[in-house]
Amino acid sequence: MAKTKLKQGHTRSAERLFRLFEALNDEQGLSGDTKFVIDTQASIGASLAIQGRWEEALAVYEDLRGRIQTNRPLYNRRVGRSPMLILTLVKTGRADSAQASARKAYQRKREKLGAKHFAAAKAGATLASVLADLGQRVEALDLFRQSIPILLTRSRRTEEEDNAEGQFRPLIQILLEAYVDLLATFQTEGRDAGVDIPAETFRLAAAARLGAVSEAFTANAARAAARDPDLAELVRQEQDTLKQIGVAFATLAKVQTDVADDETLSLSLRTRIDRLRGARAALREEIEARFPDYALLIDPRPASWTDAQAVLGADEALLTFYVGETRSYVWAVAQGRPVAFAPVELGRAQLAGIVEELRTALDPDAASLGALPGFNVAMAHRLYRELLQPVEAVWKDKKSLLVVTDGALGHLPVSVLPPDAVALPPEQAPLFSNYRTVPWLARDHAVTVLPSVNALLTLRSLPPGDPGRLAFAGFGDPWFSAAQRAEAQSESGSVQVTAVDGDSLAAVRGVSFRRRNPVSTAEMQSADLSVLPRLPDTADEVRSIAVALNADPSTDVFLGDKASEGAVKSMTLSDRKVVAFATHGLVAGDLDGLEQPALALSAPDVAGGTDNGLLTMGEVLGLRLDADWVVLSACNTGAGEGAGAEAISGLGRAFFYAGARGLLVTNWPVETTSARELTTDLFRRQAADAGLSRAEALRRSMMALVDGPGHVDPATGKTVFAYAHPIFWAPFSLVGDGGGAAAGS
Repeated sequence: MAKTKLKQGHTRSAERLFRLFEALNDEQGLSGDTKFVIDTQASIGASLAIQGRWEEALAVYEDLRGRIQTNRPLYNRRVGRSPMLILTLVKTGRADSAQASARKAYQRKREKLGAKHFAAAKAGATLASVLADLGQRVEALDLFRQSIPILLTRSRRTEEEDNAEGQFRPLIQILLEAYVDLLATFQTEGRDAGVDIPAETFRLAAAARLGAVSEAFTANAARAAARDPDLAELVRQEQDTLKQIGVAFATLAKVQTDVADDETLSLSLRTRIDRLRGARAALREEIEARFPDYALLIDPRPASWTDAQAVLGADEALLTFYVGETRSYVWAVAQGRPVAFAPVELGRAQLAGIVEELRTALDPDAASLGALPGFNVAMAHRLYRELLQPVEAVWKDKKSLLVVTDGALGHLPVSVLPPDAVALPPEQAPLFSNYRTVPWLARDHAVTVLPSVNALLTLRSLPPGDPGRLAFAGFGDPWFSAAQRAEAQSESGSVQVTAVDGDSLAAVRGVSFRRRNPVSTAEMQSADLSVLPRLPDTADEVRSIAVALNADPSTDVFLGDKASEGAVKSMTLSDRKVVAFATHGLVAGDLDGLEQPALALSAPDVAGGTDNGLLTMGEVLGLRLDADWVVLSACNTGAGEGAGAEAISGLGRAFFYAGARGLLVTNWPVETTSARELTTDLFRRQAADAGLSRAEALRRSMMALVDGPGHVDPATGKTVFAYAHPIFWAPFSLVGDGGGAAAGS
């Protein structure tokens, strides 16, 4: 789920749990020994802590302690030594009061479960976080170095921990962030940490970023394994072994909490657990050796900077970011150079505020050109100075930048950050032409977005596409209801911008601003396909791409009722170089019964067939592609409080697994005519120049919009307005592999 939706979901959950807790108190008078009530309120505290609402979490924990003060042993056993409570004390300036509990929790876990047990490692990393906050950095560093490798080894997790990913992942991210922050402090102070700090922090940040839509994706991947009997059998054996480990740990916990702890039985159980762990590790190794794509899909291991460096071209650089609570970090990697690492004194909330301010000019609620806010060029340069300038020595002379973003940075393309401080000239005719003087990063650097460093390694290992493939298959303007079909059949032609004199700024400012509106169903009681707005202008875009690639619009373009789920799933798409979906990207909860990211296609009552009109992430996994491009031109990755980003995260991984090399996606709802011009020009350039990379083709098409004539009134031949404002040229991002040459090479 997208970050804001997740936050809201946790808030609602916490509030419901708190009301339930109060009701139980009213009815029972709170006996003080009610474990259910204790666990419920502790869950509220943990939920608030996960959101970073530390003071509120502390209030919940302190209220709970006050309610059961007559049974302190019960409180300590079930709540007092929990990692989330300890971290809450640290985050609220009470690390000194958390140290004793953290030490005791770590000692007990080590004694009962062994130093290499996953729970002991969690307790050790939690204690390290406390010590780091108290300035006891050497001991904290030693504990982190012991604990973090265990936490990052999935085979040491029990089934219970695997099934509690929603709670496990935020805790591990907090601990990893604390370790990165400690290492960054060692670097700033010039102290020896006993590790290569840039390299180690690069790996830790990659691990912390893993996890977006991972539960649903892993579940779908496991089901996909059933298509290969040998893989399915190995997966079943590995899952059975995991269950046995969980049962053994549960038994061990019961034995060790018994008053008469049986040391002989405990030793026997530990021996059995170690044997089962060895068996599971052997199964995982066999899966990784025989089915490496599947293994990376369900359990991606963070790549090192040297892994990335080995696949980078001579004119490429990799930039990766991690956005922390109080500060962020940037790394730069290029051939023949050591990795550069720098802390950024901007935390999660500060960065989100800056990105939100910049996006007001990129995703505005504007009905006319004159209502478009000005883009804050000075603030964009400030962000460049904070994020990119500290590691310029590694990347500045490279032409192609591969970027792994994080947090709010995923909603703003770095292409719009000017390296130089400039003042935006006054407005002049044609409207927006003053933006042509801004030295955008895209002027000199092609930018490709990567979901992870691992994705780069996987994509660079793919063989080139079959040169005999057909050029294109495109799906656009789906009809989501019979009413939309009737509307489409009555249309006489496309809508043009009202003819005005381009030299009259006052008249141009009143021209309507037409964009592809995103879907919003949050306030609806019920929502099915019929509530989605139609995207009629996508038909022209799909046709234009077909013409640019010399495809046959009569056989390779699927519009209206032909843009159906059944058509997609029944086609042989593995023989197409470019596959385009010009439609809405949805996330779980957008429509009734939708549980995972999906593409919206024509409704069953329009297209016929037995499908529901939603091409889900799981169904994308089942496609077979050999595509250089998959175009998702109406999936707005920054729309709906970031919900579109989740759709791209899930659908993107699925399309890559299915065989795509690159995705062309939109960061915000696009203006219709400029979007059509950009995509058409992009594929025309690719078709004309066999040596042109995907990333460079996109960069040139963007700058052609900036420097070109803009929107020309066909009636007068005059420019109505320029496309130099970034709202027109910057919405499209290339996700995946920006290298390679022309589409289909």
